[in-house]
Amino acid sequence: MWTLPNLLTLARIGLAPVIALLPFIQGYWPKVIAFVIFVAAAVSDVIDGYLARRSQQVTDLGKLLDPAADKALLIATLVPIYWITRHPTVLYGIPWWGSLPLWVAVILVGRELLMTVLRYEAKKRGVVIPAGREGKLKAILQYVFIGATIAWFAWRDYLVRTGLTGQLRNAWDKFHGTFVAVTLGLAVLLTVYSFVVYLVKYRALFRATTD
Repeated sequence: MWTLPNLLTLARIGLAPVIALLPFIQGYWPKVIAFVIFVAAAVSDVIDGYLARRSQQVTDLGKLLDPAADKALLIATLVPIYWITRHPTVLYGIPWWGSLPLWVAVILVGRELLMTVLRYEAKKRGVVIPAGREGKLKAILQYVFIGATIAWFAWRDYLVRTGLTGQLRNAWDKFHGTFVAVTLGLAVLLTVYSFVVYLVKYRALFRATTD
């Protein structure tokens, strides 16, 4: 059960609190480090599944740990994003969105909590619900948004520290901010869509639960 893919998944869970704390440290370097660690954790999410399938080490434990790691990483990163975008100044604000809306955080986290309940009920009935294609795509898009946002925090701190100006700075600032805003919107849409797909696919399980 303690295969290399499962160990990589556990490492991702262990990195979650580190990534959650670093953005709160003043300056851009802690946020850069948080971005690098987050990218490594996100890449491990792709690698562990690939290794498990290639080495035929797909286990029930891995099927349960993998989505749990996704949830841990999501919640651990949404906390600083939610808090930092509410900074008293507009320094870290996301273009179009401003701060991360509470309803967005509720959708992103609520979906994961509901899926945890669904998997728990399914497990009691001998059914293991793995992360589906839509769920994985949702996770990837969320990763892109989160990574871009952490990098956005680092970039904004860098601008304050260096006082960088010029057309290149303005162009990147606009592109980066827009990218964060767009990926956030797409992540919310795919989060809702993937949950609906799970509900439809396992509707028989829900009927069995209510009977």
